[in-house]
Amino acid sequence: MSTSPRFRSTAVEQAEAVLVEQYPRLVRLAYLTLPDSLGRHGRVLLAHRAVQRALPRRGGAAGPGGPDGSGGALAEVRVRVLRGCLAPAGRTGAALARAGWPPVPPFVWGLRLWPPAGGIEEVARMLAGEPAPVRAAFVLHRVDGLPEETAARLLGAAGAPADAMARALALGVGETLLRELRRPEFDASVVSTRPTDLLRRRRRVRAGWAAAAALAVAAGALAVVGPARPHASRPVAVGVLDPARLERVPAQAWADTARVDFTAWPARGGRTTDRALLGRALGAWSSASPPHAPAPPQPTPGPPAVGRATPGSNASGPHAVGWTALGSAALVPHAADRATPGPATPGRAALVSDAFGPHAVGRAGLGSAALVPAVVGRDAPGAADPGRAALGSAALIPAAVGRAGSGAESLGSGGRRGVAAVGGGVVVRAAPGVDTDPPRRAPQLLYAGDSDGRAVVLLLDGDRVVRYAEAVTGRGARELDFARTDEAGVTTAAALTLVRSPDGGRARYLLAPWIAAAGTRDLLRAGEDTKPLALAADGVTAPVEVPRSAGACAAWPALEVTSSARIVEKHSFVLADLGTLTPVHLTYTPLPDGPGAAAARQPREATGAAARAAWAATACRLPEMRGMRDGGVRAVNIWEFASSELPDGGGRAVWSCTRTSSWAGPGDVLVRLSPAAGPPQDVARAPDTAACGRFGQHLLAGTRWRSPTGRWYLLAAGSREVTGITASGAVRAEARGRTLAAPAGPEAAAVELTGRLASGGRVTALDGGGGGRD
Repeated sequence: MSTSPRFRSTAVEQAEAVLVEQYPRLVRLAYLTLPDSLGRHGRVLLAHRAVQRALPRRGGAAGPGGPDGSGGALAEVRVRVLRGCLAPAGRTGAALARAGWPPVPPFVWGLRLWPPAGGIEEVARMLAGEPAPVRAAFVLHRVDGLPEETAARLLGAAGAPADAMARALALGVGETLLRELRRPEFDASVVSTRPTDLLRRRRRVRAGWAAAAALAVAAGALAVVGPARPHASRPVAVGVLDPARLERVPAQAWADTARVDFTAWPARGGRTTDRALLGRALGAWSSASPPHAPAPPQPTPGPPAVGRATPGSNASGPHAVGWTALGSAALVPHAADRATPGPATPGRAALVSDAFGPHAVGRAGLGSAALVPAVVGRDAPGAADPGRAALGSAALIPAAVGRAGSGAESLGSGGRRGVAAVGGGVVVRAAPGVDTDPPRRAPQLLYAGDSDGRAVVLLLDGDRVVRYAEAVTGRGARELDFARTDEAGVTTAAALTLVRSPDGGRARYLLAPWIAAAGTRDLLRAGEDTKPLALAADGVTAPVEVPRSAGACAAWPALEVTSSARIVEKHSFVLADLGTLTPVHLTYTPLPDGPGAAAARQPREATGAAARAAWAATACRLPEMRGMRDGGVRAVNIWEFASSELPDGGGRAVWSCTRTSSWAGPGDVLVRLSPAAGPPQDVARAPDTAACGRFGQHLLAGTRWRSPTGRWYLLAAGSREVTGITASGAVRAEARGRTLAAPAGPEAAAVELTGRLASGGRVTALDGGGGGRD
């Protein structure tokens, strides 16, 4: 028959009362039973711990009987005390007991405990050589005065061997000592205390605080940097990727705000309420892994810039020699304007740099762990398809500039961007400096709809735009494209690439809500008018021709769009598609003197006659700019900073600096000399520089030039603030003003150019190797 809960509760309460009443006797039993190897402090703590843990749990058996009865509460408590004291027997149990295991009260820190001299401590020394069961039998029978049979029964219930009582009876202990222990006023639970080693404790506290501080610093560093895993991403906040929580901007918000950028775009498209499509887009984003495709060091091809000697370069001209690193430290020259067509070489782990020129072709190491930069320019027949990325292998092959390879999934292949395949067949591409981690808060929905057989979702998350695309029907590759959009404005937030045709020759764009009209024109044909472009009600354009990467540069299509009068009156600007998610804004800065001179200010829009003429001569060079291949460019400006009369009747030449400004800030520049007759001549290149920009307004450049009579000259020109130019080295000359022309020998030699500024400062010639500083 089971015991009722009320009876069990009463039994436990009886056991608790007995334990409190008999606490000193139980502590004495525990202390003398525990092994002396624990030390006095450890034995005191463990004795009290064993007694306090001896209280039976609810439901424990506690039959009727007197305090010393075999089935009474005291007997039950004594058995549990004995079990707790006999457990630490052995080397392992003693070690655990000394370490304070199990971690139960009482706890003592900063004090050492031991029994007072005499009494229990003297008996403990006398029993030191005996086993724990023998000591327990001695205490029960000789000290506590239990009958021999009762003591033996308790020992047996606690698991002690049968001969423990017999061996305890043989021990010789003086009766006088035993009588002292049995006296009522003797309390075995009384202890003496002293502090521990104070100096050692202080050192340990200091060491503990130092360790805690080090752990805190390490934890903070891990929290900022993140774990060192190649595809680690931060966790997604609860509800952030819920389609119902996507931020949606009202349709007319752009007309009532001072911040005209992507944050003012409303949610457009025919599927903005399609939770399934939006859920797939957010789910693909949450599983995207950051692509890792580090680009190798870039060469600086082209002619040697005057102002600093360039080792290994030949004389300036259209057939300049560049360098390419082929899998080793060897430098192998190649003609920058001649291609060596050929198939891709599978299984090769070479690291191939880019070639500069209109027909530069490199060999891609496919199917290996090589990181192969993109092929830049227009690829020659027979070369590896530059627009495709090898999925499912260890190779990360960024795509080429311009037209993507065949397949609708090649949206953003124009720039060198990280490419990675993640779970579910999603291809991830990201512009430099853009992570693919899930958003920290609900992103803003810009577009969701179908276009040319693709379902497209555009999302804005802070300073990045994300494009998700999938096939409307059937199976096809899904893709995620990430673009950087920080500090975008009326012009740089005016359009996003929505979808490309399978052959990569046409594209549709989603224009900003403040765009009132749009058209197309060919940058190479400055005299042609802009052709109107049809726009749907949701801002999607009709298919538009895009620059092609293959073949000759016969055309360079561009968008010319007009802002609404509610934003700015009579404002048109030009956007160029370089194969990325965000079209590039093209601008122009006219000469500071002459018929078209204007006061120094920000670049103008590339819509006037002079701007059209400048871009007609420069558009085909866009793919050669390194920033274009990176896919992180926001704007390109042509700055005509000087003009000069050429010797021997060469006519008037214009000096220009073409700057590609990246979203990150730095940009690449190309300085050119455009004579009245003949093709333009490259003067200097410089990567990752502030030159020709808002914070690099002082410019000096020079080059060797051959006149129509066959004589060689050193030509130099400076920007608006340059008042004089000095040449030293192989050519020594000086001129007042912003231009210099001095005879030079037929052999290329190092020349140092220095310009004097109106403020009294100096500027060196831009040469791509550290020059151009003022």
